[in-house]
Amino acid sequence: MSRAETERGVGEELLRLAVDVARQAGELIVARRRRGVELVGTKSTLTDVVTEADRASETLIRSRLRAARPDDAVLGEEAGDTLGSSGVTWVVDPIDGSVNYLYGWPEFSVSIAAEMGGQVVAGVVHNPSSGETWTASLGAGAHLDGAPIHTTTQDRLDLSLIATGFGYSARRRAAQADTLRRVIVEVRDIRRGGSASLDLCSVATGRCDGYYERGLNPWDRAAGALIAREAGARVGGPHGAPESEALTIAAGPALFDALHDLLVAAGAAEG
Repeated sequence: MSRAETERGVGEELLRLAVDVARQAGELIVARRRRGVELVGTKSTLTDVVTEADRASETLIRSRLRAARPDDAVLGEEAGDTLGSSGVTWVVDPIDGSVNYLYGWPEFSVSIAAEMGGQVVAGVVHNPSSGETWTASLGAGAHLDGAPIHTTTQDRLDLSLIATGFGYSARRRAAQADTLRRVIVEVRDIRRGGSASLDLCSVATGRCDGYYERGLNPWDRAAGALIAREAGARVGGPHGAPESEALTIAAGPALFDALHDLLVAAGAAEG
């Protein structure tokens, strides 16, 4: 069996676990939302919220993963890094879109990815409000609720629907607003959903043609980026660099270069 076949088999096994755990976490956060949202802290700024459900969701995810695979490492947004010895690291966002969750806006998700040797091999993004579940394992394509999905074939910026997001600091938002002012006049329109993982899945599903954002952490993008890639998208950063906190760009192959060049010229990786 080739290395690629081995990785694919492992990825599919890890994906089954990730899907099961993500759906359990989704049930938990929806149930907590019905009882009311309890704020328990903030992160980068006073507007970057942490809810009791964020922590409860991550606790559940870590517990389920640890029970099934006790030697794996976990990197989570709320509780940081837990070391492991198996070579597998789970990258977890217990609620991606916490501000949406706070307000009851139905655009938030549970995002879980499995990484081996620095490469993401499985990923799930589950939106408990809609019940939709996006999945991918390395080399096996991307799916929405079990059905194959693909990016658009759009190659014209002026006819492209582009998603983006914003940071929480006033300084970064000002820079992102300057970028947006230059981008919006070159594309069909802009969408801002508030959950990076769902935005990446929108590219994968063809609900938008491209996406960009500065300031994403690994847990914001790990699962969604794999899903977008497996759906046919190119995902990367500026000037051939991989996607990172500096800038993440995702688009269909026919659009990626034009979107990249527009974003670089507009200063998307600055500020």
